[in-house]
Amino acid sequence: MTDMQSNDDHSAAGSNSPNQSVVDRLVFAALREQTRARRWRIGFVIFFFVYLTVTTTMLFVKSEGSLTVGGEPDGEMHTAVVKLSGVIASDEEGGAATVIAGLQAAFEHEDTAAIVLEINSPGGSPVQAAYIYDEIVRLKQKHDSIPLYAVVVDIAASGGYFVAAAADRIYVNPSSLVGSIGVRMDAFGFVDLMEKIGVERRLLTAGKNKGLFDPFLPEQAEQKAHLQTMLNEVHQHFIKAVRDGRGERLQESEGIFSGLIWSGETAMNLGLVDAYGSTSSVARELGAEDIVDFTPHSGLLERIADRIGASVGHSISESLFVTPGLH
Repeated sequence: MTDMQSNDDHSAAGSNSPNQSVVDRLVFAALREQTRARRWRIGFVIFFFVYLTVTTTMLFVKSEGSLTVGGEPDGEMHTAVVKLSGVIASDEEGGAATVIAGLQAAFEHEDTAAIVLEINSPGGSPVQAAYIYDEIVRLKQKHDSIPLYAVVVDIAASGGYFVAAAADRIYVNPSSLVGSIGVRMDAFGFVDLMEKIGVERRLLTAGKNKGLFDPFLPEQAEQKAHLQTMLNEVHQHFIKAVRDGRGERLQESEGIFSGLIWSGETAMNLGLVDAYGSTSSVARELGAEDIVDFTPHSGLLERIADRIGASVGHSISESLFVTPGLH
């Protein structure tokens, strides 16, 4: 009797073992998820407080717009340099806000003998370029004893040359690329492709021209003419800026405002630039060989805050888009 009961108990235990195994796995899985969630909460709290500490500190640190100006006045006259690099666009290194901040600091420094705007840009937004041009004109009038020279490194094309035209003199290398005095608008047309692959374009607008230059619709002559008129207007703004900046030095000839680009050597013959030179050679000519960089740079605290913010964002995205239990 005892043996039979023992065997029955063993059989019952054996029959429950698969269910028990499932229960154990569920319990352990739940514990793992709780541990993972707790770690995430702790990590998030740490990141949050570090980020809060850094950003709060930044509010109490006067960084002069995150601008490095090369030290306090020491009585030694220097050549101030502001670099315009890359595409001229809002929120970019070559944007108006950045370049103007550097120019203002350079003009206002009491030891500045002259300013070199070092340009290496293929162009960009005509509005951003015009902002810089107008500010250069204003600052030159306000500080008429401080000359401003443009030095072209590799290229000053389109908006890059627009800005350079405001300088008192423009220096280049014979192999620099200069010009591209024109305006462009890019678009593609996919109408035939849509027909070939059997896709129908459906577009609702309020205002007959709201779908202006839609790449999936046939080109309309009236809209094209309107855009061309607009481009011509902006082009005239560019031409006026060059004429005002260069004055009688400009040798107007056929094609000079057509959007062509020239070497520094040819640009010299066209009156688009004045002489060969680099930032250091210009500084030597001025007798102020001490070069101080006034180009705005992100401050250390700002860079740290950006990195921490990126880390927090990455952690949050991972926690939101990872399915529990599927690792």
